[in-house]
Amino acid sequence: MSSQHFNHLHLDVVGGIAGDMFAAAILDLLPELQAEVDSMLSATGLIDMVNVRRHDHSDGMLTGSRVSVMPVSAPAHHHRAWREIREMIASMDLSDGARVCSIDIFSRLAEAEGRVHGKPTDDVSFHEVGAWDSIADIVVAGWLVDRLSPLTWSCSALPKGSGEVTTAHGPLPVPTPATALLLEGMPLVDDGVAGERITPTGAAILAHLGPTFAGDAVVRTLAGTGTGFGTRELQGRSNILRVLGYRDELGSEWQQETVGVCECEIDDQTAEDLAVALERLRQLEGVYDVLQSPVYGKKMRIMANIRVLFDPSIEETLVRTCFAETTTLGLRLSSVRRQFLSRNFRSVTRDGETFRLKESERPSGGNSRKVEMDDIKNVEGGHLARESIRRKTENEDA
Repeated sequence: MSSQHFNHLHLDVVGGIAGDMFAAAILDLLPELQAEVDSMLSATGLIDMVNVRRHDHSDGMLTGSRVSVMPVSAPAHHHRAWREIREMIASMDLSDGARVCSIDIFSRLAEAEGRVHGKPTDDVSFHEVGAWDSIADIVVAGWLVDRLSPLTWSCSALPKGSGEVTTAHGPLPVPTPATALLLEGMPLVDDGVAGERITPTGAAILAHLGPTFAGDAVVRTLAGTGTGFGTRELQGRSNILRVLGYRDELGSEWQQETVGVCECEIDDQTAEDLAVALERLRQLEGVYDVLQSPVYGKKMRIMANIRVLFDPSIEETLVRTCFAETTTLGLRLSSVRRQFLSRNFRSVTRDGETFRLKESERPSGGNSRKVEMDDIKNVEGGHLARESIRRKTENEDA
């Protein structure tokens, strides 16, 4: 199965997640990428420092892949500052996307370590993570994320683990302080299995991916699975990270996504002030539409029903703005599936005036064309003149 067939990947964190487990799961899903990983390691010079290899593995219960990252020579555990590692990655022969992904993953780790130890991010010194094998873990992960783009990510709840882990700073509680900072906002579950379940590198990869953790109603077809093993053995379960590769059930004629819906009724705000409030909501980045309609409430009082469609990632900002701009005391939030046709925009010039034209191809084979009203609203001659311009422009080259 080629990676181009996937548009969504789900991480099922059964045993845990670390840099090598992430790479193992992806390469088990798409083993043909191993050759490309080898070429990347050769181009960047990392192949002279480490040997990164996927191999089949079984723990007696399940089979999958394990990725070994072995130093070419005797390991030297240098302390490297983040600025040194960043310059190293920036100078590597990587695609722009892979370089950005790799630096972002490491940067998130450096910021977390800086907060834990009270140091500026650039001055953070890495110990375990500073070794060549750990640098390779992150570069390979960043390369894989970029190679699989564009797609969306989701993830199961994360195993918290328990106990202590030995580090260069001495024994630290699990999850370690830096890992805990990277996992803020993500759901954790105590499944009763002790040990370090999520490494700092694994947490940094998750923070970079920004996966969704709640289910959605999108219909997808499971197109492949991959299983990546970690090096530790867990009590009573396989130490695996499973990745599920999906493709959308729908064809390429239209697209679908999940959007947020925010609703409320308002009966104690003047119409002119509410109009200002709704315009400010409409101007928020990530708001798709703001609708207002009259409804009857208790005691048959007429009220304004407000409905806002928005990108789910701005929910907190939207809620805060709603409470600040309107008199409502409560909001109803939900998610819905939206299916939509792709739109293209181009400019058309007529009689010295330029108008924006929105075009969309219908599944039936026809085309929809619409001139942006903002571009013709100042045309002299009133309604008939605007309609004439609209018809001529929308029918041109049809």
